[in-house]
Amino acid sequence: MRVITYTEALREALGDELRRDPSVFLLGEDIACYGGAFGVTRGLRDKFGPERVINAPLSELSFVGAAVGASLAGSRPVVEIMFMDFIALAMDPIVNLAAKLHYVFGNQARCPIVIRAVAGAGRCYGPTHSQSLEAWFMHTPGLKVVAPATPADAKGMLKTAIRDDNPVIFIEHKMLYGQRGPVSTRRQATVPFGKARIVTKGNDATIVAWSWMAIEAEAAACELAGRGIKAQVIDLRSLCPLDMEPVVESVKKTGRLLIVEEGCRTAGVSAEIGFRVFEQVYDYLNAPIRRVTTPDIPISASPILEQTAMPGRKRIVDTVAELVKQ
Repeated sequence: MRVITYTEALREALGDELRRDPSVFLLGEDIACYGGAFGVTRGLRDKFGPERVINAPLSELSFVGAAVGASLAGSRPVVEIMFMDFIALAMDPIVNLAAKLHYVFGNQARCPIVIRAVAGAGRCYGPTHSQSLEAWFMHTPGLKVVAPATPADAKGMLKTAIRDDNPVIFIEHKMLYGQRGPVSTRRQATVPFGKARIVTKGNDATIVAWSWMAIEAEAAACELAGRGIKAQVIDLRSLCPLDMEPVVESVKKTGRLLIVEEGCRTAGVSAEIGFRVFEQVYDYLNAPIRRVTTPDIPISASPILEQTAMPGRKRIVDTVAELVKQ
């Protein structure tokens, strides 16, 4: 184990898989010589050549469609969407082709494509470069959706995604790239989908989060501990498949649930999680299920307005403190 950044962990995973499997190639805007908008693919073109680290034109529809076709022909493309907001331009090949090919053709077809999408606010990039759109893809059968929060999970889950025979939406929050953490040196180390991570243990309340919000929830739990409130933080990591068992078991113990989501409130991931808990453990709840989300508004480029809209540790702390009084 050694300590590296989230960016370095992703780069290592891509390098390991390019080296391990000749059918893997990378495709995206400015990913070759420039190394990608956030530097994840920096240096990979020099190691693996322009045939496997390919600059795409400024047309998400065209290069995602080309990647779907390449996956049908036996390749394992890893596509980078510079900002997740731009993924809207490629919804047709993702939702109407990649997600459905196996259902239509059975064992005659597979679509092992990974779409790396840079999501989230926090850098004042404004309404068209700051969205968290994971709920869109959870609503599409046939897609897997993952959102790791730590460097170790980023590396292990990206390896799992590349080796999976199904299309995977791999969400990378832009605030995570500089985060540091211990990562295994083993090239074969993977992290499975559909298994949540217990971040902290506690008996007073359950906090469920993912991606950057898992980091904020952990910080909030530390502050709450200073007030004598012990919160159990669960990082889902994988949104589809979704691991509800540790969430249900935790709520049985704590009787209180807060779900933290950076996406908009209406029809979000938090609504799905909350209702599943309600269906399974209603009798164990000592207080109403609560959510901390972004309001149903576009994200502003103004630092003050962005900070006000974006969920964070203060709102988490205040909400949990209210919950435990009930």
